[in-house]
Amino acid sequence: MKIAYLDCLAGISGDMLLGAVVDVGLPVEELLARLAPLKLGEEFELRAKKVSKNGFAATKVDVSVRDTRHSRSLGDIEAVIQASELSGPIRTKALGIFRRLAEVEAGIHGLPVEEVHLHEVGSLDTIVDVVGGLSALDALGVEKVYGSPLPLGRGFVHGSHGPIPLPAPAALALLQGVPVRGSEIETELVTPTGAALFTTLCAGYGPLPTMRLTGLGYGAGERDLPIPNLLRLLLGEQAEASGVGIEVETLVMLETNVDDNSAEINGYVMDRLFASGALDVFFTPIQMKKNRPATLLSVLCRPEAAAALERILFLETSTLGVRRTNLERAWLERRSETVETPYGPVRVKVARLPDGTTKRAPEYEDCRQAAERAGVPLRVIYESALGGEPPRADQG
Repeated sequence: MKIAYLDCLAGISGDMLLGAVVDVGLPVEELLARLAPLKLGEEFELRAKKVSKNGFAATKVDVSVRDTRHSRSLGDIEAVIQASELSGPIRTKALGIFRRLAEVEAGIHGLPVEEVHLHEVGSLDTIVDVVGGLSALDALGVEKVYGSPLPLGRGFVHGSHGPIPLPAPAALALLQGVPVRGSEIETELVTPTGAALFTTLCAGYGPLPTMRLTGLGYGAGERDLPIPNLLRLLLGEQAEASGVGIEVETLVMLETNVDDNSAEINGYVMDRLFASGALDVFFTPIQMKKNRPATLLSVLCRPEAAAALERILFLETSTLGVRRTNLERAWLERRSETVETPYGPVRVKVARLPDGTTKRAPEYEDCRQAAERAGVPLRVIYESALGGEPPRADQG
């Protein structure tokens, strides 16, 4: 599977993403061909040039438009995209991005979405940036995108309503749930357009996933900064588990050894970790120095949840250090369905196996509740949910 990693060295904007995809090898002519279905004709011009940022060669893409309108309503923007001949998936994603932008602006200004005018992101060049970014990654054959934590600058920028504090409120609203870090650089590093593209494209956030590297590109930002003002795009092939229905994802394992936690505290910590996004939590008996019996506490999670779960380990246990390991997990595609049994409805997980067959697993909590209501053994509920005949009374 072809994947991309957005390494946001100095943040992200729409033009930085366009520069990175051109730098990694997408011809400008192909990018223009992908933008042609917008049917903007000569309303915009796209130019790419090689630049140097702190000694790094990169590509700078500039989009200039004849149209001078900088403010449009969501309806105006949707009309442009709906009138285009873009493919269904690109059109849907682009419409979703501008609706999200309108919704966060509406929340900031306390207005209905329909009454909001998008000032800084309502011009034609923003539409070109969004559609271009989506189309370019599609043209490169990228199936999944991951992103690094985002650095956020400080200071103010001038907007239609006056000075806007950085990070821009719209960008912050779009980045809910995304790993971010502070930066002392006094400029805008993540634009609202960049934030909207980043969160729409990325399937996960965190360290660079394991891949066989096949391409590398640098997209340049407008300003010269104390650090290289670049977005680095890494393309690669990610190994797929053999067989239809098997997905591969990058996870994080957090581990710590504790020898002075009580069983009650460990149980409470497990509950907190699961409630905060852990995929799995387990305890392993170990022997530590000075022949002390102890517990290895292991937490499996997605990269974006690692920091919050690590904090819980430091706050709720006696540990002074937590180990992080990136790993890959192969997992089966699954769905949930509800089956009717003589004892009531029970949800069942249905997983698709590589040979095309399925395996089923009843949900424990549903089975437990049904067993308690009916006064029958738990195994009876399981057998009934899986399609087996419930045992007769004379069979015990």
